[in-house]
Amino acid sequence: MERRKSNKEGHVNSAFDSNHDEPPIYEETELSNDDHRTIRPSVISAFGHDTLDRVPNINFYRNAGSVSGHRAIRPSLQELHDVFQKNGPISVPETVTDDGERSEDSEGFPSDDLESAAPLDEKKGAVKFGWIRGVLVRCMLNIWGVMLFIRLSWVFGQAGWGLGIVVIALSCVVTTITALSMSAICTNGIVRGGGAYYMISRSLGPEFGGSIGLIFAFANAVAVAMYVVGFAETVVDLLKEYAHLMVDELNDIRIIGCITVLLLLGISVAGMEWEAKAQIVLLVILLVAIVNVFVGTALNPTEDKKSKGFFGYQTNIFMENFRPHFRDGETFFSVFAVFFPAATGILAGANISGDLRDAQAAIPKGTLLAILITGVTYLAVALCVSGTVVRDATGNTTDLIIPGTFCNGSAVAACELGYDFTSCETEPCKFGLMNNFQVMTMVSGFGHLITAGTFSATLSSALASLVSAPKVFQALCKDNIYTALHFFAKGYGKNNEPIPGYVLTFIISVAFILIGNLNTIAPIISNFFLASYALINFSCFHASYAKSPGWRPAYKYYNMWLSLLGALLCCVVMFVINWWAALLTYAIEILLYVYVTVKKPEVNWGSSTQAVTFVSAVSNSLSLTGVEDHVKNFRPQILALTGSARARPALLDLAHSMTKNYGLCITCEVLMGPRSEVLPEMNAGMEKNQLWLNKKKRKAFYAAVACENFREGAETLLQAAGLGRLKPNTLMIGFKRDWRTAEAEAVQGYVGILHDAFDFEYGTAVLRMEQGMDISHIVEEEEEMLRAAKEQHALDDEMMPNGGKAKGLFRKSRKSSQQVLTTRVSVCGPPPPQVAKMNERLIEASRHFKKKQPKGTTDVWWLFDDGGLTLLLPYILSTRKKWKDSKLRIFIAGQPGRTEIDKQEMRSLLHQFRIKCSDITVIDDINVRPRDDSLKKLEDMIEPFRLHEGSKGRDQAQGMQKEYPWKITDAELSSFEEKTNLQVRLNELLQEHSKLANLIVVSMPIARKGSISDFLYMAWLDILTKDLPPTLLIRGNHKSVLTFYS
Repeated sequence: MERRKSNKEGHVNSAFDSNHDEPPIYEETELSNDDHRTIRPSVISAFGHDTLDRVPNINFYRNAGSVSGHRAIRPSLQELHDVFQKNGPISVPETVTDDGERSEDSEGFPSDDLESAAPLDEKKGAVKFGWIRGVLVRCMLNIWGVMLFIRLSWVFGQAGWGLGIVVIALSCVVTTITALSMSAICTNGIVRGGGAYYMISRSLGPEFGGSIGLIFAFANAVAVAMYVVGFAETVVDLLKEYAHLMVDELNDIRIIGCITVLLLLGISVAGMEWEAKAQIVLLVILLVAIVNVFVGTALNPTEDKKSKGFFGYQTNIFMENFRPHFRDGETFFSVFAVFFPAATGILAGANISGDLRDAQAAIPKGTLLAILITGVTYLAVALCVSGTVVRDATGNTTDLIIPGTFCNGSAVAACELGYDFTSCETEPCKFGLMNNFQVMTMVSGFGHLITAGTFSATLSSALASLVSAPKVFQALCKDNIYTALHFFAKGYGKNNEPIPGYVLTFIISVAFILIGNLNTIAPIISNFFLASYALINFSCFHASYAKSPGWRPAYKYYNMWLSLLGALLCCVVMFVINWWAALLTYAIEILLYVYVTVKKPEVNWGSSTQAVTFVSAVSNSLSLTGVEDHVKNFRPQILALTGSARARPALLDLAHSMTKNYGLCITCEVLMGPRSEVLPEMNAGMEKNQLWLNKKKRKAFYAAVACENFREGAETLLQAAGLGRLKPNTLMIGFKRDWRTAEAEAVQGYVGILHDAFDFEYGTAVLRMEQGMDISHIVEEEEEMLRAAKEQHALDDEMMPNGGKAKGLFRKSRKSSQQVLTTRVSVCGPPPPQVAKMNERLIEASRHFKKKQPKGTTDVWWLFDDGGLTLLLPYILSTRKKWKDSKLRIFIAGQPGRTEIDKQEMRSLLHQFRIKCSDITVIDDINVRPRDDSLKKLEDMIEPFRLHEGSKGRDQAQGMQKEYPWKITDAELSSFEEKTNLQVRLNELLQEHSKLANLIVVSMPIARKGSISDFLYMAWLDILTKDLPPTLLIRGNHKSVLTFYS
């Protein structure tokens, strides 16, 4: 081994070398042809010898299109296996980009699931948040809403602090389970932008993700309007107090709301850094307001506050407020429905997952801690108020108790403290936990701080929603699930800000501020959030249930059954909050789910839905193996020898019409030649052919084998295709039209396949179409033209760098680039008119079974009882929509003088089988000798393949038989003269009765092995089906596939 200094212009992938400053390149100098092979330095340093194998590295596992840098590609197994059998230098590329995989109009957002965001040092100036500023602060601000200052006292007044604790605890249970599920999901791989949408879509697939992503983004946009209106109402209350209304109460709310949204939009558009600073300021104000409540409850109350129900910490008040006291038709569930929306802010941090420095660590830690802090805060504030404020108070300082009065009734605690609030039992009062929504302002040390806290709570929640909605919407649009919305995927600035999404969110929120009835839409929005929580929980359960090896969350403190319980709780809470809003949410989600399912976006995220589908398929296949086959459940499971999926569309279409969605159809190809030569072609064609079948909506599988000859490959497929009970039972093959010009080995192989099918007890069907079925040469020409067009397009792009606008020299260059297609076409040359016409007829014939069949008949010549397959297959066709106008006609062989009896017997049999037909015809002259001209056609057909040994001497005849064992002997013709004449006679009858049929189905004659030569058998099949409409020869395996028993 020699060592030399590397060329500075050479590219060295940093994935393999930690030294980026001119790493050495090693060469092997002892090669016989004096060629040098460069070896990557990291491999040499790791192993000390020349090897193409690579050490494990993260860059091998990146997705194509990764924004983190190029994906490294390890040597393929073929390169490692075959490389030293080849001469010349080895070229293994180090990295791969997604060039060509991304559409030109994709705005730089590949549809692949990009595995990680660009590192901070690669996006200079990009703002990335840690778990405190990015998750904890946002979640706390979103959960600490106006509920804390306005409605919490009412909740504990109605439910008492006993059930009030249950309300808060139940809410925290739902959100905690959701947070645990979310933690498991987001630690099972890199989390990119999109929050809840990203996690649900990558777990359950685009159908669930696309449906919930849209309504979740919409819910956040409308939530902006709700929070801003809450802020505006508080401001208008202050204006009313000081008599400074601008127009009237309603319009003032609209004006203030629109101005507020505009200011919040400005903060958001300015960048995440400014938005984060604003959140910190609002958090400080909110914390001061909360502390102000605790301080106020510890201060001695004034006489005015006592008359309004605030007496400081008193044991009797605390005990009196323990029990529930539901009024005005309220129940535990209605009170819970009022409180729970306050807990729905746990996704605020996850929604900006793309802006987190380490989303996997930040989301679990920040979200769970936020739930703990806010839950404790809600509980502490509520208990403090429950221990200091009575349920009802008049606010009148003169309502005092006369000394010596016995205290009883509902206001015992106030009575014991010297106040008489018994009048509240008969007439409404304005103060106390049950009546005054401003209890927090009253008990606080400084009331205006509570107003500031209310402002902070509403504005912080509005700001969080205003940021969340565009971020989630942008992630949804990047995935291009809704193609019409792809415009909103584009981002701007160093943080890829979704400016179009911000504008759309602004328009939606302003619209609802101006014209929306927020009291009506509020429960719908809450249900939208809950639907997201339910799907997050279900995603965790589903992924765990599938037991996919790829489900390896780093966060271990979750349980699949707990996640399922969380999903069910979320669904129950949706109905508790508002039953009609829950039904509406489900209806919208189902409609979007169906839409995405029908559109079938071209994404593959390895969802748990795929994993569960696989597990179910394996389980069902295994369960089938324990059940014996029954004739009632028989269905044709077809192995169709079509070649490539596109080569014989007529054969594929007919097989698919029989199996459709209810049976197994495998389209098979045998690639002949040395394995080393055909394997690359086979491997390349596997996915390509299956994708074509899926694209053309053919419910079929593609299988291919590489063998030395056609019969070996077909035999392999006949024996090995399928799985358990999902195994083919019927072989469908095209008729070999060129048998008279083909080599003897090819004909023997073709007939041998039919013999093999019978040996393996397959039902067998041979399709003949007069024009032929093989259009592979046309397909190859089309692919060649497409390749030429792509090359021309690539040259045009290279020669016109200015967005396709040719100027000056480039205009001239484009003309020369067009020579690529012209040259490619001129080499092949246009086909002669006769060939072109034949190709046109061939293409038309290839579409015969794809289109709807015209009014006519499907003629079934059920001549031999093969178990019923000859009758069952055309009956199945008659049940398909494309064949509904093609009526079944049955033809059977009968004896002269028994025509009516035979017809009645067949009619009775069909009635027992519940198979309807339009007519039954008995052929009683089937044994009549064929016409001479028909026999002459057969004689001319087999003449080149006859041995004519009868006119030779014995020794010469034996020598000829040894030399040409495949030829037809005179003895053979004599022995099978009647059967040969039968095929000729049948063709005459088919010409007479079924010339105009859409499809003819005929019982296929069987050639006894070792008795009938392959060429004579091919002559039988040829003369039987000659000059007829599409004809299907069928022979069952002589096991019943029809029954008249129930």
